[in-house]
Amino acid sequence: MSRRELATARAYRLGWAVGSRLPEPLTDRLLAAAADQAWRARGLGVRRLERNLARAAPDLDRDDLRDLARTAMRSYLRYWGEAFRLPRWSEQEVKDRIVVHDGDRLYDAYATGRGVVGALPHGGNWDLAGAWACASGMPLTTVAERLRPESLYAQFTAYRASLGMEIVPLTGAGSSFRLLIERLRAGRFVPLLADRDLSSAGMVVPMLGEPASLPSGPARLAQLTGATLLPISCDYGGPEGRGGQMHLRIHEPVPHQPGRHGTRAMTGAIADVFSAAIRAAPADWHMLQCVFMADVAADRHVPGSS
Repeated sequence: MSRRELATARAYRLGWAVGSRLPEPLTDRLLAAAADQAWRARGLGVRRLERNLARAAPDLDRDDLRDLARTAMRSYLRYWGEAFRLPRWSEQEVKDRIVVHDGDRLYDAYATGRGVVGALPHGGNWDLAGAWACASGMPLTTVAERLRPESLYAQFTAYRASLGMEIVPLTGAGSSFRLLIERLRAGRFVPLLADRDLSSAGMVVPMLGEPASLPSGPARLAQLTGATLLPISCDYGGPEGRGGQMHLRIHEPVPHQPGRHGTRAMTGAIADVFSAAIRAAPADWHMLQCVFMADVAADRHVPGSS
């Protein structure tokens, strides 16, 4: 285990041990200060975040873009503060933290018994959204990136399992894709983060006006199983988000289309929904990695960018 991996694991464990026990206002102030410190340091993740936000808010000048990135870092650290506290919240507390928009689109699709594929960007708090689904009678199966060190991945898996989620590793023994097909055919809810491709099977489609590599898995799963494909987004609602609530927005289902051209068209439709959702709440898009093809190419020449 490298020193960096060891430090990361220790930081997360400290967050869970301390952040869940401190008063919420104090935790929020500490996390906001940590976000500001990271923003001022302008590490690689913050610079990537700024480049991504420049596509989401192209009319901003340099200073306003920097301010947006600062707000986005605070939103990202809010996610972690909620993650530290989430296992201690009751089902009712989880529900009280969520404002659901067009929930019938999800409820009705789930009630058919044909399965639902949810496609989400890295916005708001997707773990809170998953806990809400489980608390609302829709147990789910999802995929998680295998983190390093392995002990950290095990802790994340146990954390999400404690919220009622079934977690499948993205890589490793067995086929996560095959298992997801089985779960969908059994009528389960399978939400997947879908604004960053972590495989070699992604598709380049326009998002926020530029070519971006997005995973094709959500569209392919829907094609193979007949499950409903629902884009879903989360944000803190700006002034609406007072009182610690998050907004969960269920968008219109993506129509099924056959074949590889259909996969691309369905993935492009997801990207269109993501584009609109991100533009509406850019500060809550927590994307500190490369998404756009121009940035992927540029980052290959940056030391330590892998």
